[in-house]
Amino acid sequence: MGPSPTFDQSGTSPTPDRGGKRFPIQRKLKLAQVHKQRKAKRKKLFISRVLAMATNTQEQQSQAGRHQEVGHKSLLQSDALYQYILETSVYPREPEPMKELRELTAKHPWNLMTTSADEGQFLNMLLKLINAKNTMEIGVYTGYSLLATALAIPDDGKILAMDVNRENYELGLPVIQKAGVAHKIDFKEGPALPVLDQLVEDEKNHGSFDFIFVDADKDNYLNYHKRLIELVKVGGLIGYDNTLWNGSVVAPPDAPLRKYVRYYRDFVMELNKALAVDPRIEICMLPVGDGITLCRRVK
Repeated sequence: MGPSPTFDQSGTSPTPDRGGKRFPIQRKLKLAQVHKQRKAKRKKLFISRVLAMATNTQEQQSQAGRHQEVGHKSLLQSDALYQYILETSVYPREPEPMKELRELTAKHPWNLMTTSADEGQFLNMLLKLINAKNTMEIGVYTGYSLLATALAIPDDGKILAMDVNRENYELGLPVIQKAGVAHKIDFKEGPALPVLDQLVEDEKNHGSFDFIFVDADKDNYLNYHKRLIELVKVGGLIGYDNTLWNGSVVAPPDAPLRKYVRYYRDFVMELNKALAVDPRIEICMLPVGDGITLCRRVK
């Protein structure tokens, strides 16, 4: 039998530890403090997990909405960063006619359709780099990208320009004329497909274009591509605009997209898939403006 327990003055037996000895008061206090700290830590961890779950729920609920915020002018998530690009490298070097036409177009009710200033700068430099001379543009609107092209190609260069709305084109025509490049443009009003079919029928037009820019009805992009691949020369470029389509190509199915964005999204995605596997071209998709895919014909 072990030793009998000792009693204090109150007649109560102290709580023994594993060795049967009473705890020093300091140790009791320390254990109580550790217990309190652990309890506080568990509470803090619980609260952080609850907040994380709430945040994740909010993220899921607002995920679709975030795609709605992606602008047509730029896919950059930071408006300040995009503005920095414009003010630092685009606007200071923008030719005066392009600036005038951009500001004129900004007052038009359909100004969402215009090519962004940074994309206009990109096209202008690209055309100079490839020494383009014979070009085509499908979808003109007021002519901002058309003017960028006309200023880039040589004086004897040509642009076959097509659009279903002459009125919009004529809005920007005085600026184009004042810039001294209107003689390079052959504008045709109406749907582009019949014109392309006529061009394809004549073999002398095959491989005759250095550069083709498409910024028109997205549901016809694949139809255009089937014809344009015959008309652009080997080594020439086709540029398809809006291939990231307001960022909607990665939007969830239930995203609250605007009707026209939702309608054309599947056509854009179908085009992107087709271009990715077309052995006749090399491609490069760039996040400039609303996304532009360059296709270089290799055979």
